[in-house]
Amino acid sequence: MVDFLKLAQPGITELSPYQPGKPVEELERELGIADIIKLASNESPLGPSPVVTASISGQLAELARYPDGSAYQLKDKLQARLGIVPAMVTVGNGSNDVLELVARVFLGPGLESIVSEHSFVVYPLVTKSLGAELTVIPAIDYGQDLKATLAAISDRTRIVFIANPNNPTGTWVSKQSLLSFLDAVPEEVLVVLDEAYAEYVAEPDYPNGLELVGDYPNLIVTRTFSKAYGLAGLRMGYSVSHPDIADLMNRVRQPFNVNAMSLAAALVALDDEAHLQESIQVNNEGMKMLTEACDQLGLGYIPSVGNFLTIDFGRDAMPIYEGLLREGVIVRPIGVYGMPNHLRVTIGLPEENMRFIDSLKKALSGGVKKALSGGVKKALSAGLPKALSVGVKKALSAGLPKALSAGLPKALSGGVKKALSGGEKEALSGSEKKAPSAGLKKPPGTDLKQDG
Repeated sequence: MVDFLKLAQPGITELSPYQPGKPVEELERELGIADIIKLASNESPLGPSPVVTASISGQLAELARYPDGSAYQLKDKLQARLGIVPAMVTVGNGSNDVLELVARVFLGPGLESIVSEHSFVVYPLVTKSLGAELTVIPAIDYGQDLKATLAAISDRTRIVFIANPNNPTGTWVSKQSLLSFLDAVPEEVLVVLDEAYAEYVAEPDYPNGLELVGDYPNLIVTRTFSKAYGLAGLRMGYSVSHPDIADLMNRVRQPFNVNAMSLAAALVALDDEAHLQESIQVNNEGMKMLTEACDQLGLGYIPSVGNFLTIDFGRDAMPIYEGLLREGVIVRPIGVYGMPNHLRVTIGLPEENMRFIDSLKKALSGGVKKALSGGVKKALSAGLPKALSVGVKKALSAGLPKALSAGLPKALSGGVKKALSGGEKEALSGSEKKAPSAGLKKPPGTDLKQDG
């Protein structure tokens, strides 16, 4: 039997398949429950606008024909709406596709990309799949340390990935810190600015990468229609870069990599400003609901400018995740990002957010009961009998009459107190990891943006 692993490129064998959020259908099969809500994949709870669905319907009669491989109309619309020169645009099957195109053009054995700790898992995936090296820079407060990133650049560095905002933390870099970084980066090093969640950000010093591409030829900005525009199922993304970079990416781009329905939907979605603003408003209101609930429950969280909130439980979050699944609520565990104590929760509709909050309370309550139950059982099975035995022996050795008059009651009382005290300590020290931790909350006003 051929060992196909030995035939594969070394970078491929180091990878694990990307794990998406658990599908609703899968949970239905596993637990046999219905009425499930999914807050795991940072999808828009509003979905596409009515004009988008109408445009898709209009494409049904043309399904036998290939789409426009040049995406001429979409590029023309991007120029009209965002001022983007068509020659600077590369379209992709979601922005993930575009990220891979960048890597295919500029990475290979002997070269490297630089990413931040806790950054989007696709960056390592596309880097290692091409046999390139990956350098990971430790995060500061879960955000990207641009000063350390700059210091790590070497002659082998070809790409620096910056997610702004970052998934799964929701942190972001300010305009001044980004400009300082871009000014200092060698011109032969490409900076990929992933702005998948840009539409949600209202911070005054958040940088709009599309406004910077003209000043920095080595800057590539990626955008998507999967989030605020509600088109995740159609997979439509694009990048904006120097025309020479776009030309190189288009040389390795697969023909017709974006289907006709995706092109039609994106074309009208750009004009539906009312739906986009409604999506942003729903997100803002939902974020307020979730952060206030975390404050009330004493749970820490990372302040986010995306369409999700990452909650810190101060212990292994998987029991909480599993408890939520039993309640029919799917969120995202993010241990793969080096954050096993956190869960990422997508902002949903008001009723979905409330259901998550109620289910979270039940999951947390179940953890406390389990921890206390286990601690008391342990105390009773070990601490209490041993303490009583020692107390009785001590009382008898001191003399039965004396024991009866004073020693025994005192010994028993002391033994019981000691047993309960010891059992309580054991319960807390051994089982509190399964109970919710209080006092973890960062002040709601904590600013986790990076200033360099």
